[in-house]
Amino acid sequence: MKCAKPIRIISCGIYLPEQMSSETLELKFNLPEGCSKRISGVNNRHHVTFETNGFMGARAIESALTKAELALNEIDLLISAGATYDYPIPSQSSIIKRELYESSEIHFPVFDINSTCLSFVSAFEVAAKLLDGIQYKRIIIVSSEIASKGLNPAHPETLTLFGDGAVAFILEYNARENSMYLNSYFETYTEGAFHTIIRGGGNVNYFRNNPFTEEMYTFEMHGLEMLKLAKKTMPKFVETMLKDMSIDIENIDVIIPHQASKTGIQLFEKMFSFKPGQVKSNLENFGNCIAASIPLLLHQSIEQGELKRGNLCLLIGTSAGFSIGGLFFKY
Repeated sequence: MKCAKPIRIISCGIYLPEQMSSETLELKFNLPEGCSKRISGVNNRHHVTFETNGFMGARAIESALTKAELALNEIDLLISAGATYDYPIPSQSSIIKRELYESSEIHFPVFDINSTCLSFVSAFEVAAKLLDGIQYKRIIIVSSEIASKGLNPAHPETLTLFGDGAVAFILEYNARENSMYLNSYFETYTEGAFHTIIRGGGNVNYFRNNPFTEEMYTFEMHGLEMLKLAKKTMPKFVETMLKDMSIDIENIDVIIPHQASKTGIQLFEKMFSFKPGQVKSNLENFGNCIAASIPLLLHQSIEQGELKRGNLCLLIGTSAGFSIGGLFFKY
């Protein structure tokens, strides 16, 4: 593999806020009984009550550190990989670091990566290329997402689909083991730039000039247009990615796709000849957690023993913008 580098996932941890069942969601927003499962395919998701992005991200990191039996001063860099945030400024990574126990005495650098739903995959690529065993021995990637606060109650398609949560992974440079980062590939198709959008809050629709309305300040998704674009672009993207890797899709042990939507996952599974159990999913119990979706499913696959040491894994998904990304690694 031309880009192979000895990068090893040594630990992962999660934080999930209170579970929101579809029955509770339907009662809260006066939706027809059973509509959540029918529309989005989601039975349960998690919604914050008191939590912030910083709080959830810090708790996920502490869980990962405990599992790895590492102290915070053994980390060289923290990357916050997500689309939602506590404040426009400062960076979300600095807020997450501030929430960590004893972090005021430890001064490793932090920065953010936001490629919306692909943020974790983008951060994994960056971390793998930075890790050198000298300046950067261990890097934490944390995706902490709160989608529930940006949803429009008038749009059941998105209201029933999205959830909240945080996931942290610790990666290290480790030439003694057989784990490795292999390759990654991304493309952006600008014809889909506005298929998913929150219109207000930035400098185009500045808050002082645009009083609050649900339409201006909540998430808007043109699902049919997204699916059409994915159907058109995904097969060629995967073909190019696999050709670059000189690998056939059936030789990938575990595939972790972004949990974009029920229809999106079904479309992806129909595009290729997958083996039974090869493509993982947890949409039914977590919903779409933006950038946290892929690492949540990766964490679950590791914890449940579905991804084993030595297995070849592919992380793949789409994101607002419209982008497609994939990353190969040997666990």
